[in-house]
Amino acid sequence: MTFIHKKGQKDQLGNYRPVSLISVPGKVMEQFILSAIMSHTQDKQVIRPSQHGFMKGRSCLTNLISFYDKVICLVDEGKAVDVVYLDFSQAFDTASHSILLEKLAGLDGCTLR
Repeated sequence: MTFIHKKGQKDQLGNYRPVSLISVPGKVMEQFILSAIMSHTQDKQVIRPSQHGFMKGRSCLTNLISFYDKVICLVDEGKAVDVVYLDFSQAFDTASHSILLEKLAGLDGCTLR
């Protein structure tokens, strides 16, 4: 990993961009492994269809559209819809990881998915 100065003061770490220099065989091997992992996850349905983050062809926008479609269907059926928005940004920076793990231990597998 090599760090290249972008702009600003050189003593500030945020002013550097990390650049990774990988050999051609390393890049080929990386693509081979990625292909094998992606094939496995699709064949075994490891990743649920509701997963949008870090998936090719899916994004925050596709997640929002999917959510909106589900809400509209429920409203059309005359069902009540409650929505709760939570902001977890930087939440885990200050929370005790041992307490979080203790709380998660009581949840069933379906909830954790």
